[in-house]
Formats: sequence, C-alpha cells, structure tokens
Amino acid sequence: MPKKRSGGGLTTTQQAAKFVGVAALSGAVLAGIALPAAGALGLAAKGTVEGFDEIPSNLKTPPLSQRTTIQDRDGGTIATVYSRDRTVVPLKDISPYMQDAIIAIEDSRFYEHGAVDLKGILRAMNRNVQAGGTAQGASTLTQQYVKNVFVEEAGDDPEKVAQATQQTLGRKVRELKYAIQVEEELGKKKILENYLNITFFGQQAYGIEAASQRYFSKHAKDLKLEEAALLAGIVQSPSRYDPVNDTEEATKRRNTVLTRMAAVKAVSQAEADKAMETPIKLKVSRPKNGCITAVSGSGFFCDYVRKTILTDPAFGKTDEDRAKLWNLGGLTIRTTLDPRAQKAANEAATARVYKDDKFAASVVQVQPGSGKILSMGQSRPYGLDQKQNETVLNLAVSNKMGGSTYGFQVGSTFKPFTAAAALEKGISPATTFSSDWKMTLQEQDFRNCSGSPAGYAPWELQNELESEKGTWDMTSALGKSINTYFAMLEQKAGLCETVEMAKKVGYERGDGKKIVENPSITLGSEVSTPLSMANAYAAFANRGTYCTPIAIESIKDPQGKSLDVPKSSCSRAMSERTADTINQMLKGVVEDGTGTQAGLSDRDNAGKTGTTNDRKDAWFVGYTPNLSTAVWVGDDIGEKSSMFNVTIGGRVYDKVCGGCLPGPIWRIAMTGALNASETPGFNTVPVPRGKEKEDKDKEKGDRDRGRDRDRGDDDEKPGDDGNRFPGIELPEGVIGGPGGGGRGGQDGGQNGP
Repeated sequence: MPKKRSGGGLTTTQQAAKFVGVAALSGAVLAGIALPAAGALGLAAKGTVEGFDEIPSNLKTPPLSQRTTIQDRDGGTIATVYSRDRTVVPLKDISPYMQDAIIAIEDSRFYEHGAVDLKGILRAMNRNVQAGGTAQGASTLTQQYVKNVFVEEAGDDPEKVAQATQQTLGRKVRELKYAIQVEEELGKKKILENYLNITFFGQQAYGIEAASQRYFSKHAKDLKLEEAALLAGIVQSPSRYDPVNDTEEATKRRNTVLTRMAAVKAVSQAEADKAMETPIKLKVSRPKNGCITAVSGSGFFCDYVRKTILTDPAFGKTDEDRAKLWNLGGLTIRTTLDPRAQKAANEAATARVYKDDKFAASVVQVQPGSGKILSMGQSRPYGLDQKQNETVLNLAVSNKMGGSTYGFQVGSTFKPFTAAAALEKGISPATTFSSDWKMTLQEQDFRNCSGSPAGYAPWELQNELESEKGTWDMTSALGKSINTYFAMLEQKAGLCETVEMAKKVGYERGDGKKIVENPSITLGSEVSTPLSMANAYAAFANRGTYCTPIAIESIKDPQGKSLDVPKSSCSRAMSERTADTINQMLKGVVEDGTGTQAGLSDRDNAGKTGTTNDRKDAWFVGYTPNLSTAVWVGDDIGEKSSMFNVTIGGRVYDKVCGGCLPGPIWRIAMTGALNASETPGFNTVPVPRGKEKEDKDKEKGDRDRGRDRDRGDDDEKPGDDGNRFPGIELPEGVIGGPGGGGRGGQDGGQNGP
C-alpha cells in the first residue's frame, strides 16, 4: 500500500502522481493543452510557428454569421433575418470599458504573455491539484478565440459542435498550435476585436454589438463601466449569469468583474465601488428575427426571397453552398417589393376574406416588361401559431418555393392562352361556333405534342347555364366564358399549340411537373399558382413579350461587395398584334362580361374570371399596361371544400364565383397599388366580329351600340343595326344583369378532371 505521512497527508510521490493525474484528466486548463509541462514550455519558448501547417484563413478573418437585412425597392427594411444575431464592429466602436472588462476577467495578462500563459497554467494546475479536480483554467483569450472559431464553423449541427468541443489531446494540441500562429499573424488588438465579435453573450446575442443592443438597446461603443462589466461576466456562463432571468446572480458576477478590474488597475477602486453600488438597469430589446417580423404582411414575399437564395444556382453550385451563404448572412438584399403595392395587396387579401375563415385568399402582383414581383398578400398572416390562424404556406408560389403541393386548378383563366394560340395560327377573332349548352367531343380528335391522340374516351362538357346555347365569336365567348366555344377553338387551333402557348407565357404547374396535354386544359383542368398566372398575363400587358419573375434587385455582402443576382429573361411569346387583340377582347370581360365587379373605371384594364368544378377554386387575373395581378380564393387546408352556401369575410355566398369575390379583391389591390397620375392605355387594334341576324329588340340594340362607342370599337358597317355581335344569334338573357352578364355573377368554370 502507498505510505502516508505521519500527518495523514499524501507523500511527495503521491502528490506528484495526483498532480499529473489531475492535470491529464482536466486538461490542465479550461481551453486545455493537456501536454506535459516540459512540452508546453518548449512550444511556448520556441515562440515560432516554424514547422506548423499553414494557418487556416478562417482564423484570420472568421466567417461570422451576421444579420441579413431584406429591403424593399426603395431601401426600406422589410425584415432582418439571421441564424446568429450578430453585427460585426471594429475595435474602435467597442467601449474601452468593455475591452478592459473582458481582459480583466478572462485573461488579465493578455498583453503580457504569448499565445499560452505558462504562469497561468502552473497556477491553475496547482489549484486543480489542491481541489482534486478542475477548479481553475488557464485558457488565454487567444485560445478561447480559436475554439470559438471552430464552434462557429460547426453552426447548429450537434455532431460538428461536439467534435469542435470534445476534450481530446489532439484537439487541444491543434488549438494550441493555431493559437500560436494567430498571435504571430494577427496581433493582440485584432485578436481582441475578433474575440468580442464572435463570443456568445446569451439571449440569442452573438458578439458585443448584438449583446449591447439586446440588454441595453445601445451601441457597444456607448457602454458604461457597470454595463460593460455585466456583459463581460456573462461570457463564462450565459445561462447562469443571464441578467434578464436572474438579476441577483448577474449582479454578483458583475461585481466580481469590477473587483478584478480594480485589482489589475483597469479602473480605480473608487470607480469600481461606485459601479458596484449601481443597480442593474436593463433596457431589453427583444430579438426581431425572420420573416415573421416582416412589415405590411410581406412575410410570404420575404420567405420567397429566402427560398430564391437557397434554390437558385446563381447563389452557389450546391445546396450546401447556398445554405452557407444564407446562414452566414451579413447580406443587404434589395428586393423588387413595392411598398405601396404590398400594402394594397395585403389590405385587399384581408378585406374580403378573414384570417379565421375556412377559405383563404392570395394576391400577387407583377410588373409587365420586367418580371419584377411587386407584392404578395395573403388573408392568413405569416407565422407558426395555428391558433392565431397563421401559416408559412405561401399560396402564391410553387411547392419548391414554399407553396402548396400542386398549386390550384385555374379554371377559365386559361382560356386566353387558347385564344392566343388560335390567333397565332391565323384564326380570326370573328370565327364562330354554335353549340347547345352541352356537347361531347372525342379525345382522339385532339393531338398531343408527340402527334398522338390525346386519348380515346368521349369528352363530355357543358356551359354553366342551360341558357348558354347558340353561336359565339371569340370576343363574346371570352366575355361570357363559354366552355363549348373554347373546346372547339382548341380543337381548331391544336392542343399542342395551346399547350406550347401556355409554356411560352410562363404557365407552370405548382408541383413543377410537366403540363398534362389533355383537351380539358383549355377549361383550366391543370394546376398552377397565382404568381405563374400573374406573370403569364403580364405577357399580354407587355404586348406579347414574357419576362421571367424576379424578386431580388441586388445583394451586397458584409464588405459591401455586390453579388451576382439572377436577372429576368424576356422572350417573345406571341406577336404584338395577337397580344393587342387579346387585350381588346379581355377589356370586354371587365366592362360587361363576367368580371364587371372587378373593372376599373379610370384606366384601361382587362382580365378574366375563373371558377373550377364544384367551386373549389375561384380566380380573377387581370392587368393594366403597367401592372398584372392574380387573385385566388379557395380552401387551403386539407381536403378542398366547395364554396357553396358559405360565409367568407362576413358575407354570405350561395356560390362563390371568380367575378363576385376574387374580382372585387383584385379591384381593391389594383386601385391601391396604381398611381392615379400614371394611366397608360392599351394599343388599340380593330377586332373583327362574327355576323349576326337582325336583332328584334331595337332598344337592346341601341344600348349595345352605345357601349361600343364608349369602348372605341370601330367595326360597325353600313347596314348594321349597331349590335355588338354581328352574325351571332344570342340566347335570351345572355347580355346584361349584375356581376356576370345575366348569369348571377358566375363565369362558367371548367369541366376538367
């Protein structure tokens, strides 16, 4: 058995053994080098990095995660986002009290020793032996800084954090080696600056500037002595010394720092005493992080910007590269968001549909000719609290960008694409088709883009009302949303040509899959998103040129360097004549068609209603020459419900239609977004019309002729009696009536799957 001294203590040999054992187990110091004393002395005495590997660049200029600021197009802040709430500041912008406080409590001989404090190591080892464990560490600020860099690099990955902090000899040797190199290459001042910017101060605050703002709502350069001492004391244990949750413990720790500052002559004893007598006075600023804090309901747009950076190859070749860029932050992102348009879109979305309704509304606006997304509004607020009817599901965009799984069936808002395909093929707007209100076509009479029949089943379809039978031309069929007409027009123009036209104007499915080449596509059987539809209609407003949507104008990195951002790519989708003709025909929809409740009275505007089978989706997509807006209303949660006999926004609807709910929402959004002084007009072109039999109702003819003059139509010929649909036999009651051309505000919908 080992022999004890007569006094009951350990022998000299036993003390030495315990000394070595405790040193080895505890790592000798908190940052720990866990090396034999002779080895440590040798490394420190050498004072050189000769023979060491090249120092990693991240230790010289660590890639610190910082706040990213997302701005609207005018430079106003939409939101600040970060994975680490940090604002890097130079040493000159950090209070001298703070610099002195952190040195006094963490490494009082910082300016006297090298990367390793041998005197501190020996003192700590001695106290640890006496305590029988690790009672005191001897890690220098430089060593702590090196360790923090590796922890910062690990981010929020638990496995990487464990690797960065594991108590192994290899890690400690590596930290020591890098500490010596950092001292030689950076110098004390830069190390202190980096340390104060990287350190965690609790309450989600990383770095001294964020900590100063969090606890005192002031800049780090303005910290008083007692405030600096408080923050310096937090570093050792941010949870234990949190002044927000435990003022008493935080005060004790602050006073310990002040006592130490006086002991090392950083301040006088009188200054320290006065500071210790001062009660802690916090002015806490709660963290405002993420798109949930975005202004004017722009959280969904904010999240779209985030998704753009995380998915677009312009911001990195791999998902990992793009995530690193976003998480590091420090970016200033100037977006395309128009604050006026966003305010209008948000007000429109919430004016007619309430956040706690079973159904939801989405409003998105795009600038024709540039592809710039100007707004994204939604009836449900952005957020995670379902009890408050919040959601992070962006109903305006594709699944890839944070939207619904598939998107939504677009109903009759697809019909203008069929009309454009027909015009491009040389089919005249005066082309008429006659039908009963129901009809059956054969799928095999439609050819897909591979030249094969689209199917072999009969395709049964119908118009909204039994009264919708007769003869129609393209203008009247668009105005009254006649399904049978557009089925026959698609057959004449070609299914493939129709699909290709939709692709040319940017029509995309919400799930990113290939568009299904089914004849019912002309009636809106395919799914898409409000953003896709707003951008597609912008091609009509832009006289046939389509521009890809963009949300980001510019990005600057933390050093103020501009990063490359994706630009809008514009291409001609149709001739100017075709687009001008579509514009003239769609003007009729808002003037006396299914969209009369949407129409604007002070400027040229055009649009199209859309309502799907069983009224599960309702749309209005419309535009002026300088703004395109899409509005969708429907069930956004679980199995989609039909909108029959429902209360939405405090109003009762026996059946929701594109003209009677999305239409008025569209009108509110457009009115608020547009500048009254800017009223560009569409390029006017004559639109040929079909021939009509003599109308027996002279009074009705006079009324229609007056409307033609108001619209500027110039296609009346000698002998015509002034009716608007020459050569067309109209069924009783088709023209006139509120909210949808004598059909109770309904737009005909679609008969697709």
